[in-house]
Order: sequence, then C-alpha cells, then structure tokens
Amino acid sequence: MSDTRRRVKVYTLNEERQWEDRGTGHVCCSEAASLTVTGEADGSVLLESRISPDTAYQKQQDTLIVWSEAENCDLALSFQEKAGCDEIWEKICQVQGKDPSVEITQDPVDESEEERFEDTPESGHLLELPPCEPERLEELAELVTSVLPSPVRREKLALALLSSGYIRKLLQLFRASEEADDRRGLQQLYQIVRGLLFLNKATLFEVMFSDDCIMDVVGCLEYEPALLQPKSHREFLTKTARFREVIPITDSELRQKIHQTYRVQYIQDIILPTQSVFEDNFLSTLSSFIFFNKVEIVSMLQEDEKFLTEVFAQLTDEATEDSKRRELVNFFKEFCAFSQTLQPQNRDAFFKTLANLGILPALEIVMGMEDVQVKAAATDIFSYLVEFSPSMVREFVMQEPQQADDDVLLINVVIKQMICDSDPELGGAVQLMGLLRTLIDPENMLAPASKTEKSEFLSFFYKYCMHVLTAPLLANTAEEDPVYASVCCVSDNFQTAQLLALILELLTFCVEHHSYHIKSYIMTRDLLRRVLTLMNSRHSFLALCALRFMRRIIGLKDEYYNRYIVKGNLFEPVINALLDNGTRYNLLNSAIIELFEFIRVEDIKSLIAHIVDNFTTALESIEYVQTFKGLKGRYEQEKERQSRGFSSGHLAFMCQHEQRLSWMFCG
Repeated sequence: MSDTRRRVKVYTLNEERQWEDRGTGHVCCSEAASLTVTGEADGSVLLESRISPDTAYQKQQDTLIVWSEAENCDLALSFQEKAGCDEIWEKICQVQGKDPSVEITQDPVDESEEERFEDTPESGHLLELPPCEPERLEELAELVTSVLPSPVRREKLALALLSSGYIRKLLQLFRASEEADDRRGLQQLYQIVRGLLFLNKATLFEVMFSDDCIMDVVGCLEYEPALLQPKSHREFLTKTARFREVIPITDSELRQKIHQTYRVQYIQDIILPTQSVFEDNFLSTLSSFIFFNKVEIVSMLQEDEKFLTEVFAQLTDEATEDSKRRELVNFFKEFCAFSQTLQPQNRDAFFKTLANLGILPALEIVMGMEDVQVKAAATDIFSYLVEFSPSMVREFVMQEPQQADDDVLLINVVIKQMICDSDPELGGAVQLMGLLRTLIDPENMLAPASKTEKSEFLSFFYKYCMHVLTAPLLANTAEEDPVYASVCCVSDNFQTAQLLALILELLTFCVEHHSYHIKSYIMTRDLLRRVLTLMNSRHSFLALCALRFMRRIIGLKDEYYNRYIVKGNLFEPVINALLDNGTRYNLLNSAIIELFEFIRVEDIKSLIAHIVDNFTTALESIEYVQTFKGLKGRYEQEKERQSRGFSSGHLAFMCQHEQRLSWMFCG
C-alpha cells in the first residue's frame, strides 16, 4: 500500500490568479535537495523542483506548502495528511537551515531592500506593537500602512500580531468602540483590519476567519471613512443570506467550513473588490484560502455516503415540492462548480457518481419546469456533464425512445429551452447551442467504439431530434405549412432572427461534419430553398447566416448537392439579393462575390454552366469585379474544349469508316 502521508496534489497559479490542478502523486525529497512528485496514475513526473536556499517556502493550513520559483510561477503542494506535510516541511527547513516551527522560511526581497532594513534597530527581532488602546489606534494604523511595501516588515508584523494574541484584543476593542459609538476609532479600526488582510498571510487569516472572529472582522470593515453611514454587511450575512440545508448536514466541521468559505468569499468579492493589480497581488493568499476550502468541502461531501443518495432521492421524488426541488438544483449547481477544484481523477469519480445516481433523468424533469432560475441552474449542471463526458450523455439519450415520447427526450428538452431562451441578452440560447454542438461533434466520438457510436447516435439524432431543431426555421420560412405553426410564429423580429441564426449556425456545422445524414435531410425536405428565403430578411446577420449555409454546401464540391442546386434554381435568391443590394459595398456584397469567386477558382463546371446559362444578362452590368466575366470565360473555354473534342472524335470516326469501306470494296 502506498504511503498516504506523502500523497499530494500539485497546483500552479495561472495568469488569472486561479489555482490549477496538475495531478495527484507522491512526493519525496532526494539527497540532492529536490522535491519530486511522481504521478500515481502513470508514474510520470508531475513536479521536480530543487530546494533553493533563497526561495521562500510558506506552510499554510497544516497541509499546504506554497512557494514561487520564478516571477510568474507559483506552486503549491496539498497533502492528504498533516504528518506528510510536516515531514517535507522539516526537510525544506533543514536544507535552508531554518527552524521547522516557522511558517515561512524567508522573504523574497532584493539585497538592497534587505540591507536598508538591516540598518534599522528592530531588524533582528519582532516589531514592537503599541498597546491595544483607543488612543493608540492611529499609531497602529500608520504602522500597518508603513509595512505593506516591505515583505520583511510584513512578516515581522504578522509574527508580532500572532505571538501576542493581538488580533483578538483588537476585535474586543472594536466591540467596545461600537458600543460607545466611537466613530473615529471605528474608522481607524477599518484601516487597521483592511491593512491586516493586505499583509497576505495565511496564518493571520486562520485567526481572523475563525468562528469567534470573522463577524467582528466584517464589522470593522463596515466603517469605511469615505462613507457617511456604515455598511450593513453583518446584517446581510446573518439575516438576509440564509444557509439552506437541502439535506441536513450532520458533520459540524463541514458546516463550519461552508459558513467560513461563504463569508470569506463575501469579504473578497463584496467588501474588498480589487482596485488595482497592486492590491490583487496582496490578496493572492486570500484567493488560495478560498480555493483550498472549496476543495476540502467537496471532498468531505463525497465522503458522506448517505448525503448524495438522500439528495437524489428527494430530487427525483414526484412528491417533492417545486420550491424544495429548486433548492436541490441550486445546491447541485454549486456542488458541480466546487467540483472543478478537484484533481482530474476525483472529478471523474464525482461525475460518474452523479450519473449513477440519476442526474440526467433528474435534469429532464427540472429543465421542463417553468421556473427560469431552475432552468438556468439545470443548464449549468448539464454543461458540466457534457464537458465531462459527451459520450455518457449520448449513451443515456439513445436509451430513452424505448420509454419516452420524443417531446420529453433530454436533447429535445434542451433544444426547446434554446428556442424559448433565444433572447440575445440572456445568453442562455448560445450556451445551449454550444452544448448541442459538442454532443453532435464527431471529433469527440473518437474513443473506443467511435464508428459505432457515431453512426448510431447520428442516426438517432436525425430521426428523433432534428425535426425539433428545424421546426422554428421551417415555421418562419413557409407560412402555409401548418405542421410547425404551433412551434413558432412567423416573424422577422430581432429575437426570432437571433434564434434562426443560431439554428443555421448549428446546421452549417452539420453540413461540415455529417456528410450522409445532413445531405439526406436537406434534399428530402428541400431545406436549402427554405433557408434561402431568409436572404430577404431585414436583419443582415440572418441573411449572411443563410448565405454561409449555402457556401458550406458548395464548398464540399459534391455533385449530388450541385445537381440539387441546379435543379431547384437555388442561385436565384442569392443573385436577387446581390442585385437588390445595388452598389453598396458591404459584408453581404463581399460574401456573395466570394461565393461566386470560389465557384470560378475551383472550376465547378455544373454550377458555372447553370449560372452563365441562366443569369448572364442579370450579371453583365456588374463590372467592379471580374468574377462574373471570369465565370463566362470558364464557361466558353469548356464549350470550346467540348467542341474540339467532338470534332476530333467525329474526324476519327469518318477516317475509320472510310478505311472499312475501302477494305470491303478491295476485298
């Protein structure tokens, strides 16, 4: 059995100041003073880092070691057990000649700053703090502000605050000042506590964010000097923001961790919004504190065997009230969001657990509800599942027709929600369209049973779902067609145009990636003709979407498509749009010209002949480009070639005929 004390997760801090999981493995410290993490899945090296005598290593929350190797390379090891963290920390301190009792080995400062600081009398010991008394608050506020530019002084101040229990004394003074309505003292406490947060020390956060301190910290931050009246953050956190337990949480440590994380996130997002890159760098440890709290919450919930089972039982129970189901869905949305902090293999196990418990059938129910917030939350959950495993979702959907009507199939529920949420300001339709595109993309059907999965799923999609997707398009391109009249009213308003543009974008994707299925669908329903009626739309973006659909079809250079276009005279609406556009030089004009230029360059003979035979008179007035003259030139070259070929063939036949006659008479 592997040593769990040495089991770690490796994290790096990205450009957005978010921690990214690089994998799980086991760490060791070699005789060459290097930290090496070997991946537990495949034995690959996840991290190899030499312990530099000048690098500042910091120990946080008993199971974290954080350090920077370069200007933009922050690393963290999260240990499964405290004992393993202590063991590696001792080895790091041994290499650097430090006492393992310290929380940080040294500060990354340049020599000039350190030399300047060493000249001061207090450089060899802790900073001396003024007594925690109302009349000395201004002095303390100035001290806190003065140390922020210096990493060494920040560290010394943090050690002084911790060693004397000073933070709790400050918070006691805050309560006394608030009772006495000492507004000046409260404003000074605001400056002090805000400065303590910008010290960026995890050891201070552990005290400040503890159960008995955090609400007083929030209280101090209510008295910003620039405001005439204090904020009401505590009232919001204690009265307005209520912690709803969809299922009772019996683990007191888990409850405390959830409360703490919410409140610290509130401090970061609401009370201390980042004002500059300078301040953002000072709050990096606060972001890390929140991140690792979320990792711990998800892990603790997963370890509770009864919790998820009970949540799903209520979510899928028909007797569950809508309000209760709404809370359950919102819980799962937050749970899935928190799960993104997990290492890949644990995240996979998490989503497989959700799938086994029935998350997909549950989503069918809640996405069909009228509550907008519930549908939005369900969409977010669905996106997490699609991102995790499109194959898992496809496999579930293909099993549905045996037990459900087309209208309640999960994919059709998603399509209908896309149609209902087509308001461009909401963005929900765009998100759903992206999810559908992922599900029907053959590029992510490449693992193990790819050919079978691709064939079976696409056949399923075109049989059970495509008619739902195209219903608004068909309804808005043929008023006389009663079949789709109940789906969408014929209209040319902006919201409808936005929806049709999304549908056309998805159909264009199908043309590019579904050769057989989409070709059959287009031809049997004369779909291109219907699409090209949208060239008359007053919304230019929709006309361009229709043209792009035709352009993708022609780009395939498929003679089946070409014969379909010629037979249906489908260039007519495109040429009419070009002529109606007149001399305006705009995107529509350029796109139409590019379409015909492509046909000329690729020398698509059947289309060239059709265009020249039927539209030469209409196009001969367009002389600002040479495209149409070029098409006519191609056409004439082909006729000449065919004519020469006929003449040569006819002459050869006559010569052969004369030879036969001569032979017969001579014989």
